Amino acid sequence: MSETVVSATAPANDPTFENVWDEIVWRGLVHVSTDTEALRALLAGDPITYYCGFDPTAPSLHLGNLVQLLLMRRLQLAGHRPLGLVGGSTGLIGDPRPSAERTLNTKETVTEWVGYLRSQVERFLSFDGDSAARIVNNLDWTAPLSAIDFLREIGKHYRVGTMLKKDAVAARLNSEAGISYTEFSYQILQGMDYLELHRQYGCVLQTGGSDQWGNLTSGTDLIHRVEGVHVHAIGTPLITNSDGTKFGKSEGNAIWLDAAMCSPYRMYQFWLNTDDADVISRLKVFTFLTRAEIEEYERLVQDEPFRRAAQKRLALEVTTFVHGADAASAVIAASDALFGQGDLSTLDAATLRSALEELPGAAVETGTPVVQALVQTGLVASLSEARRAIAQGGVTLDGDRVDDDAVTVTGTLPGGVSVLRRGKKTLAGLVVLPAGR
Repeated sequence: MSETVVSATAPANDPTFENVWDEIVWRGLVHVSTDTEALRALLAGDPITYYCGFDPTAPSLHLGNLVQLLLMRRLQLAGHRPLGLVGGSTGLIGDPRPSAERTLNTKETVTEWVGYLRSQVERFLSFDGDSAARIVNNLDWTAPLSAIDFLREIGKHYRVGTMLKKDAVAARLNSEAGISYTEFSYQILQGMDYLELHRQYGCVLQTGGSDQWGNLTSGTDLIHRVEGVHVHAIGTPLITNSDGTKFGKSEGNAIWLDAAMCSPYRMYQFWLNTDDADVISRLKVFTFLTRAEIEEYERLVQDEPFRRAAQKRLALEVTTFVHGADAASAVIAASDALFGQGDLSTLDAATLRSALEELPGAAVETGTPVVQALVQTGLVASLSEARRAIAQGGVTLDGDRVDDDAVTVTGTLPGGVSVLRRGKKTLAGLVVLPAGR
């Protein structure tokens, strides 16, 4: 298998699996679920309606949400009908965190974020054909409901003893922070969502993270009590790195799906830096590559790890799925050019700027000597070290080798920037300002 990939794989399920259930199990997407045999039969039969909810606790979804979006897409590709729920009401309450109470956002903020999340969810599902997706907002059925009606029609079906045993609630009860009645009630609201979607659309499956299992089963239990039928839930595993650290964090910052909050270049580099021990499991969860293709990459990781073919394919696939083929091509071109395998001057200004934001950098005036810029960016510790590095032929400016101490920075690359490189892999970005600024 060549490590040079022309384009990403179009979303499709692997036909070598008899059932989509078998595929999602092989991909490691099922950590916990209701009756597995019943689920396997259900997903192999006539089209069903299923849902996943996304609360507007931020103005963008993140990589944890991407796991759910990919699972929804896989089930849709198998012919089932997805409901993408955006939590206009549950976002006002807040799902209990294990450690402390959430800060409640204003209604105006939540409404604004609902719009952002809705547009993001819509990007990952198909709204055409027999399995067309539908977006719903739980504020539509909770807002008209009075507190008395809520307690009479929904609350009476819940037992406090059972609610106290839910993992998220139990963790908070044992903490110094405790838990408010507001967050304690969250599981009832999520259970009501499932009941409403079951009544309106015949929804019989909910997916979510395994840390949400108590909330997922809140809905399955409620429907069984009220409607007398069994419905299902799938809890996906919480993705962690092989060393046990939290996945999706980069220097303390979440990897968001909004390009304004996490550039396509940063997204690409995040996946490109995946550890060998994690890359195969990431390919299973986050790409539509077939089992045969992933097994071949597994061989390449073992036999030729220095080529990082699996990481390159992973970065291409996910960046394309999240930001589109054009953005993925642009960031790959930028990544190659920064390390001397392409022409920096041909890059578009926005991509180049976003790439340089991930590097050490400095703002300098046009005409600044390269030796000084090397010091300002931290690539060297002193002017004398900068001169030695130039004399040894180890410094390039905008892709050209610097042979003279007198060379100055001009910012001729798109967007008025320049790129310094010392050696093969040590880079810095320069924002070049007009002289006198």
